[in-house]
Amino acid sequence: MGIKALRKILLGAETTAGTAVQADTVWRGTGTIKDNRETVFPEEDIGYLSGKARAYVPKYEAELPMNAVPATFEGLPVILSAGVKNVITGVTDTGGSGKVYTYTFPTTTANTITTWTIEGGDDTQAEEMEYSFVESFEISGNGGEALQMSANWRGRQVSKTTFTTPVTAPATVEEVLFGKGKLYIDAVSGTMGTTQVSQTLLGASLQVNTGWIAKYAADGNLYFSWAQSTKPEVLLNVTFEHNASAVNEKDVWIAKTPRQIRLQFDGAALTTAGTFTYKTLRIDLAGLWESFDSISDMNGNDIVTGTFRAGYDATCAKFAEIKVVNETASY
Repeated sequence: MGIKALRKILLGAETTAGTAVQADTVWRGTGTIKDNRETVFPEEDIGYLSGKARAYVPKYEAELPMNAVPATFEGLPVILSAGVKNVITGVTDTGGSGKVYTYTFPTTTANTITTWTIEGGDDTQAEEMEYSFVESFEISGNGGEALQMSANWRGRQVSKTTFTTPVTAPATVEEVLFGKGKLYIDAVSGTMGTTQVSQTLLGASLQVNTGWIAKYAADGNLYFSWAQSTKPEVLLNVTFEHNASAVNEKDVWIAKTPRQIRLQFDGAALTTAGTFTYKTLRIDLAGLWESFDSISDMNGNDIVTGTFRAGYDATCAKFAEIKVVNETASY
Protein backbone atom coordinates (compact mmCIF):
# COMPACT_ATOMS: atom_id res chain seq x y z
CA MET A 1 0.00 0.00 0.00
CA GLY A 2 1.58 3.25 -1.18
CA ILE A 3 2.13 6.00 1.38
CA LYS A 4 2.01 9.56 0.04
CA ALA A 5 4.56 10.79 2.59
CA LEU A 6 7.06 8.29 1.13
CA ARG A 7 6.90 9.72 -2.39
CA LYS A 8 10.07 11.21 -3.80
CA ILE A 9 11.60 12.58 -6.99
CA LEU A 10 15.25 11.85 -7.73
CA LEU A 11 17.32 13.35 -10.54
CA GLY A 12 20.63 12.61 -12.19
CA ALA A 13 22.31 14.69 -14.91
CA GLU A 14 22.97 12.54 -17.99
CA THR A 15 26.42 12.50 -19.57
CA THR A 16 24.95 11.30 -22.88
CA ALA A 17 21.40 12.38 -23.66
CA GLY A 18 19.09 9.40 -23.37
CA THR A 19 21.52 7.13 -21.54
CA ALA A 20 20.04 6.68 -18.09
CA VAL A 21 22.24 7.42 -15.09
CA GLN A 22 21.96 6.98 -11.36
CA ALA A 23 19.42 9.47 -10.04
CA ASP A 24 20.42 10.36 -6.50
CA THR A 25 19.66 14.07 -6.14
CA VAL A 26 16.43 14.70 -4.24
CA TRP A 27 14.08 17.30 -5.73
CA ARG A 28 12.63 19.39 -2.92
CA GLY A 29 9.17 19.68 -4.42
CA THR A 30 6.20 17.60 -5.57
CA GLY A 31 5.01 15.84 -8.70
CA THR A 32 4.42 12.37 -10.12
CA ILE A 33 5.54 10.80 -13.39
CA LYS A 34 2.89 10.21 -16.05
CA ASP A 35 3.12 7.52 -18.76
CA ASN A 36 1.97 9.23 -21.98
CA ARG A 37 2.28 6.23 -24.29
CA GLU A 38 -0.29 6.58 -27.06
CA THR A 39 -2.84 3.79 -27.53
CA VAL A 40 -4.74 3.80 -30.83
CA PHE A 41 -7.99 1.88 -31.44
CA PRO A 42 -8.43 1.76 -35.23
CA GLU A 43 -11.82 2.16 -36.87
CA GLU A 44 -12.97 -0.87 -38.87
CA ASP A 45 -16.18 -2.19 -40.45
CA ILE A 46 -16.27 -5.83 -39.32
CA GLY A 47 -19.93 -6.43 -38.37
CA TYR A 48 -19.66 -6.03 -34.61
CA LEU A 49 -21.63 -3.44 -32.67
CA SER A 50 -19.18 -4.00 -29.85
CA GLY A 51 -16.09 -3.76 -31.98
CA LYS A 52 -13.17 -6.15 -31.46
CA ALA A 53 -10.38 -5.80 -28.93
CA ARG A 54 -7.70 -4.37 -31.23
CA ALA A 55 -5.23 -1.62 -30.44
CA TYR A 56 -1.63 -0.65 -31.04
CA VAL A 57 0.94 1.70 -29.48
CA PRO A 58 2.75 3.91 -32.05
CA LYS A 59 4.87 5.88 -29.60
CA TYR A 60 6.13 6.14 -26.04
CA GLU A 61 6.47 9.36 -24.07
CA ALA A 62 6.75 10.38 -20.42
CA GLU A 63 5.86 13.54 -18.53
CA LEU A 64 6.55 15.01 -15.12
CA PRO A 65 4.66 18.14 -14.11
CA MET A 66 6.67 19.63 -11.24
CA ASN A 67 4.03 21.37 -9.16
CA ALA A 68 4.46 24.94 -8.00
CA VAL A 69 6.61 25.03 -4.87
CA PRO A 70 8.62 27.80 -3.21
CA ALA A 71 11.48 28.76 -5.53
CA THR A 72 14.94 28.24 -4.10
CA PHE A 73 18.38 29.47 -5.08
CA GLU A 74 19.54 25.84 -5.04
CA GLY A 75 16.64 24.35 -7.01
CA LEU A 76 16.28 26.75 -9.93
CA PRO A 77 19.49 25.67 -11.75
CA VAL A 78 18.05 22.18 -12.26
CA ILE A 79 15.06 23.55 -14.17
CA LEU A 80 17.08 26.16 -16.06
CA SER A 81 19.78 23.70 -17.13
CA ALA A 82 17.14 21.42 -18.67
CA GLY A 83 15.23 24.17 -20.47
CA VAL A 84 17.59 27.06 -21.24
CA LYS A 85 21.27 26.08 -21.27
CA ASN A 86 23.57 23.24 -20.23
CA VAL A 87 25.06 24.81 -17.09
CA ILE A 88 25.31 22.46 -14.10
CA THR A 89 28.64 23.63 -12.68
CA GLY A 90 28.84 27.06 -11.11
CA VAL A 91 31.59 29.54 -11.92
CA THR A 92 33.36 30.60 -8.74
CA ASP A 93 32.69 34.26 -8.08
CA THR A 94 35.86 36.36 -8.14
CA GLY A 95 37.19 36.58 -4.61
CA GLY A 96 34.09 35.05 -3.08
CA SER A 97 32.38 31.80 -2.18
CA GLY A 98 29.45 32.27 -4.55
CA LYS A 99 28.88 29.91 -7.47
CA VAL A 100 27.42 31.74 -10.47
CA TYR A 101 25.08 29.95 -12.88
CA THR A 102 24.30 31.96 -16.02
CA TYR A 103 21.50 30.93 -18.37
CA THR A 104 21.53 33.04 -21.51
CA PHE A 105 18.66 32.42 -23.91
CA PRO A 106 19.64 31.70 -27.54
CA THR A 107 19.50 34.29 -30.31
CA THR A 108 21.15 33.21 -33.57
CA THR A 109 22.55 29.84 -32.42
CA ALA A 110 20.74 27.14 -30.47
CA ASN A 111 21.94 26.27 -26.98
CA THR A 112 22.53 22.77 -25.71
CA ILE A 113 20.71 21.67 -22.56
CA THR A 114 21.27 19.16 -19.80
CA THR A 115 19.06 16.08 -19.99
CA TRP A 116 18.21 14.27 -16.79
CA THR A 117 17.23 10.81 -15.64
CA ILE A 118 14.30 11.16 -13.24
CA GLU A 119 12.95 8.59 -10.79
CA GLY A 120 9.61 9.06 -9.06
CA GLY A 121 7.11 7.06 -7.07
CA ASP A 122 6.48 5.81 -3.55
CA ASP A 123 7.23 2.83 -1.30
CA THR A 124 5.15 0.53 -3.53
CA GLN A 125 6.67 1.28 -6.94
CA ALA A 126 9.26 3.61 -8.45
CA GLU A 127 9.29 4.62 -12.11
CA GLU A 128 12.00 6.14 -14.28
CA MET A 129 12.09 8.41 -17.32
CA GLU A 130 15.30 9.13 -19.23
CA TYR A 131 16.21 11.94 -21.69
CA SER A 132 14.14 14.36 -19.60
CA PHE A 133 14.07 18.05 -20.53
CA VAL A 134 11.93 21.06 -19.60
CA GLU A 135 9.31 22.20 -22.10
CA SER A 136 8.04 25.13 -20.04
CA PHE A 137 8.50 26.71 -16.65
CA GLU A 138 7.20 29.57 -14.54
CA ILE A 139 8.71 31.71 -11.79
CA SER A 140 6.12 33.88 -10.06
CA GLY A 141 5.38 35.70 -6.85
CA ASN A 142 3.42 38.35 -5.00
CA GLY A 143 4.14 40.76 -2.19
CA GLY A 144 4.47 39.11 1.21
CA GLU A 145 5.15 35.64 -0.22
CA ALA A 146 7.94 33.40 -1.48
CA LEU A 147 8.44 33.13 -5.21
CA GLN A 148 7.02 29.95 -6.71
CA MET A 149 8.69 27.73 -9.35
CA SER A 150 7.06 25.08 -11.52
CA ALA A 151 8.06 23.18 -14.65
CA ASN A 152 6.77 20.67 -17.15
CA TRP A 153 9.26 17.94 -18.05
CA ARG A 154 9.17 15.63 -21.08
CA GLY A 155 10.95 12.26 -21.14
CA ARG A 156 11.34 9.32 -23.51
CA GLN A 157 9.44 6.56 -21.72
CA VAL A 158 8.33 5.24 -18.34
CA SER A 159 10.02 2.13 -16.98
CA LYS A 160 9.58 0.39 -13.64
CA THR A 161 12.63 0.70 -11.42
CA THR A 162 13.76 0.68 -7.82
CA PHE A 163 14.92 3.89 -6.22
CA THR A 164 18.64 4.55 -6.40
CA THR A 165 20.39 3.79 -3.13
CA PRO A 166 22.02 5.27 -1.25
CA VAL A 167 20.23 8.55 -1.86
CA THR A 168 22.03 11.79 -1.12
CA ALA A 169 20.22 13.61 1.69
CA PRO A 170 18.00 16.49 0.52
CA ALA A 171 20.12 19.57 0.01
CA THR A 172 19.74 22.56 2.30
CA VAL A 173 17.85 25.20 0.36
CA GLU A 174 16.87 28.82 0.77
CA GLU A 175 13.60 30.22 -0.50
CA VAL A 176 13.56 33.26 -2.77
CA LEU A 177 11.38 35.88 -1.08
CA PHE A 178 9.41 38.37 -3.15
CA GLY A 179 9.91 41.16 -0.64
CA LYS A 180 13.71 40.96 -1.12
CA GLY A 181 13.27 41.76 -4.81
CA LYS A 182 13.87 44.94 -6.77
CA LEU A 183 12.55 46.09 -10.15
CA TYR A 184 14.71 48.06 -12.58
CA ILE A 185 13.49 49.51 -15.89
CA ASP A 186 15.84 51.26 -18.30
CA ALA A 187 15.97 52.48 -21.88
CA VAL A 188 17.75 50.12 -24.26
CA SER A 189 20.34 52.86 -24.82
CA GLY A 190 21.16 52.78 -21.09
CA THR A 191 22.67 50.23 -18.72
CA MET A 192 20.60 47.31 -17.46
CA GLY A 193 19.81 47.55 -13.76
CA THR A 194 20.47 51.29 -13.34
CA THR A 195 17.03 52.75 -12.61
CA GLN A 196 15.15 51.17 -9.73
CA VAL A 197 11.37 51.52 -9.77
CA SER A 198 10.40 51.69 -6.11
CA GLN A 199 7.07 51.16 -4.29
CA THR A 200 5.55 49.83 -7.51
CA LEU A 201 6.08 46.08 -8.02
CA LEU A 202 3.22 44.11 -6.44
CA GLY A 203 3.48 40.85 -8.34
CA ALA A 204 5.29 39.23 -11.24
CA SER A 205 5.13 36.05 -13.29
CA LEU A 206 7.82 34.92 -15.74
CA GLN A 207 6.34 32.37 -18.12
CA VAL A 208 8.73 30.58 -20.46
CA ASN A 209 8.05 28.19 -23.30
CA THR A 210 11.60 26.92 -23.76
CA GLY A 211 11.13 25.93 -27.42
CA TRP A 212 12.50 22.42 -26.79
CA ILE A 213 10.34 19.71 -28.38
CA ALA A 214 10.51 15.94 -28.79
CA LYS A 215 11.27 14.77 -32.36
CA TYR A 216 10.19 11.34 -33.55
CA ALA A 217 12.05 9.62 -36.39
CA ALA A 218 12.35 6.08 -37.80
CA ASP A 219 15.31 5.02 -35.66
CA GLY A 220 14.14 1.59 -34.55
CA ASN A 221 12.43 2.79 -31.35
CA LEU A 222 9.00 4.02 -30.35
CA TYR A 223 10.32 6.79 -28.11
CA PHE A 224 11.50 10.15 -29.50
CA SER A 225 14.88 10.27 -31.21
CA TRP A 226 16.12 13.62 -29.95
CA ALA A 227 15.12 16.94 -28.39
CA GLN A 228 14.97 19.77 -30.91
CA SER A 229 15.45 23.47 -30.20
CA THR A 230 12.83 25.80 -31.65
CA LYS A 231 11.91 29.42 -30.94
CA PRO A 232 11.52 30.15 -27.20
CA GLU A 233 8.83 32.46 -25.85
CA VAL A 234 9.54 34.58 -22.79
CA LEU A 235 6.72 36.61 -21.22
CA LEU A 236 6.78 38.64 -18.02
CA ASN A 237 3.54 39.75 -16.40
CA VAL A 238 4.09 42.63 -14.00
CA THR A 239 1.47 43.90 -11.56
CA PHE A 240 2.08 47.57 -10.82
CA GLU A 241 0.77 49.88 -8.16
CA HIS A 242 -1.22 52.30 -10.32
CA ASN A 243 1.16 55.21 -9.87
CA ALA A 244 3.27 57.51 -12.03
CA SER A 245 5.69 54.72 -12.88
CA ALA A 246 2.87 52.52 -14.16
CA VAL A 247 1.43 55.38 -16.21
CA ASN A 248 4.85 56.03 -17.70
CA GLU A 249 5.24 52.39 -18.78
CA LYS A 250 1.80 52.50 -20.39
CA ASP A 251 2.99 55.52 -22.37
CA VAL A 252 6.10 53.56 -23.37
CA TRP A 253 3.84 50.71 -24.52
CA ILE A 254 1.72 53.03 -26.65
CA ALA A 255 4.87 54.51 -28.20
CA LYS A 256 6.20 50.97 -28.91
CA THR A 257 9.50 51.88 -27.24
CA PRO A 258 11.74 48.94 -26.30
CA ARG A 259 12.84 48.57 -22.68
CA GLN A 260 15.28 46.69 -20.48
CA ILE A 261 13.81 45.09 -17.36
CA ARG A 262 15.71 43.55 -14.46
CA LEU A 263 14.16 41.67 -11.56
CA GLN A 264 16.67 40.89 -8.82
CA PHE A 265 16.01 38.95 -5.63
CA ASP A 266 18.70 38.70 -2.97
CA GLY A 267 18.95 36.05 -0.29
CA ALA A 268 21.27 35.34 2.63
CA ALA A 269 24.81 36.69 2.67
CA LEU A 270 27.35 34.43 1.00
CA THR A 271 30.07 33.00 3.23
CA THR A 272 32.58 35.24 1.47
CA ALA A 273 31.54 38.23 -0.63
CA GLY A 274 32.93 38.67 -4.12
CA THR A 275 31.21 40.35 -7.05
CA PHE A 276 28.05 39.08 -5.39
CA THR A 277 27.46 39.60 -1.68
CA TYR A 278 24.25 37.60 -1.42
CA LYS A 279 22.63 34.58 -2.95
CA THR A 280 20.93 36.03 -6.00
CA LEU A 281 18.25 35.42 -8.61
CA ARG A 282 18.59 37.92 -11.45
CA ILE A 283 16.23 38.02 -14.44
CA ASP A 284 17.27 40.33 -17.30
CA LEU A 285 14.98 40.95 -20.28
CA ALA A 286 14.96 43.21 -23.31
CA GLY A 287 11.86 43.68 -25.43
CA LEU A 288 8.55 45.49 -25.68
CA TRP A 289 5.40 45.83 -23.65
CA GLU A 290 2.76 43.74 -25.39
CA SER A 291 -0.34 44.82 -23.51
CA PHE A 292 -1.76 46.46 -20.40
CA ASP A 293 -4.93 45.31 -18.72
CA SER A 294 -7.62 47.71 -17.61
CA ILE A 295 -7.24 49.12 -14.10
CA SER A 296 -8.31 46.73 -11.38
CA ASP A 297 -7.98 46.84 -7.63
CA MET A 298 -6.33 45.02 -4.74
CA ASN A 299 -8.02 45.53 -1.41
CA GLY A 300 -9.56 48.75 -2.65
CA ASN A 301 -6.28 50.02 -4.13
CA ASP A 302 -5.93 50.51 -7.90
CA ILE A 303 -3.43 48.31 -9.73
CA VAL A 304 -2.61 47.55 -13.35
CA THR A 305 -0.92 44.55 -14.98
CA GLY A 306 1.32 44.75 -18.03
CA THR A 307 2.68 41.94 -20.20
CA PHE A 308 6.25 42.30 -21.45
CA ARG A 309 7.43 40.15 -24.36
CA ALA A 310 11.17 39.58 -24.46
CA GLY A 311 12.89 39.87 -27.82
CA TYR A 312 16.40 40.62 -29.02
CA ASP A 313 17.20 44.34 -29.18
CA ALA A 314 20.19 45.41 -31.27
CA THR A 315 20.80 48.61 -29.32
CA CYS A 316 21.53 46.86 -26.02
CA ALA A 317 22.43 43.55 -27.70
CA LYS A 318 20.27 41.62 -25.25
CA PHE A 319 17.37 39.17 -25.27
CA ALA A 320 16.92 37.26 -22.00
CA GLU A 321 19.18 35.91 -19.29
CA ILE A 322 18.65 34.36 -15.87
CA LYS A 323 21.50 34.28 -13.38
CA VAL A 324 21.46 32.29 -10.14
CA VAL A 325 24.11 32.64 -7.43
CA ASN A 326 24.32 30.10 -4.63
CA GLU A 327 27.04 28.09 -2.90
CA THR A 328 26.43 24.76 -4.65
CA ALA A 329 29.48 23.79 -6.70
CA SER A 330 27.70 21.53 -9.21
CA TYR A 331 24.64 19.35 -9.85
